[in-house]
Amino acid sequence: MSRQFHPSAIGPETWEGYVFSDQEIRIKESTDLYGAVLWPSAMVLCHFLETNQDKYNLAHKNVIELGAGTGLVTIVTSLLGAKVTSTDLPDVLGNLQYNVTRNTKGRCKYIPLVMELIWGQNVAERFPRATHRFDYILAADVVYAHPYLTELMETFDYLCQDGTQILWAMRFRLDPENSFVDRFQQRFHLEELYNLPSLSIKLYRAWRKDSKDQTEAA
Repeated sequence: MSRQFHPSAIGPETWEGYVFSDQEIRIKESTDLYGAVLWPSAMVLCHFLETNQDKYNLAHKNVIELGAGTGLVTIVTSLLGAKVTSTDLPDVLGNLQYNVTRNTKGRCKYIPLVMELIWGQNVAERFPRATHRFDYILAADVVYAHPYLTELMETFDYLCQDGTQILWAMRFRLDPENSFVDRFQQRFHLEELYNLPSLSIKLYRAWRKDSKDQTEAA
């Protein structure tokens, strides 16, 4: 992972520079919006995806990211060859679309699709199972002390079909994170891939309990 801070020359924007897949990525953040700030869990997930391509080959795979925020995970996943649907709340879509377009245009085999998704609301209408089957669900730092954890669980449950794998990086802060993991394990098999105590971040792989056992990644 390579990271370098680029202060904004004009205006209040904050820029961060990264290098993944031998490509420079520039991310615009907005300190006015919680979802438009890049959190460490996203960096951890990107590093994992880049360094574990032998086991988690994303080329030509259908991928959806929940709570995409600034779009770094979506961008890196697209650079690795995936067909990505990047989702978040309406108020962060403008910044998300800007970052995704700026960093993937002309670089990726598949153009990422940025879509609004409010957890638990109209998920089946937006992503009918007959036409939307995802190989991977990606999520970074979507679990914290917010009031929509039940809706997030329902969204995971709906999108994760037989054969779908969830790769989820989470920073543990307060009790809601632990409680969510306990409830999550009632529906999904959960395998810990990374544990970074210095950052209080864990990275998990998960799949449905009523799915066939996925002891090996696709």
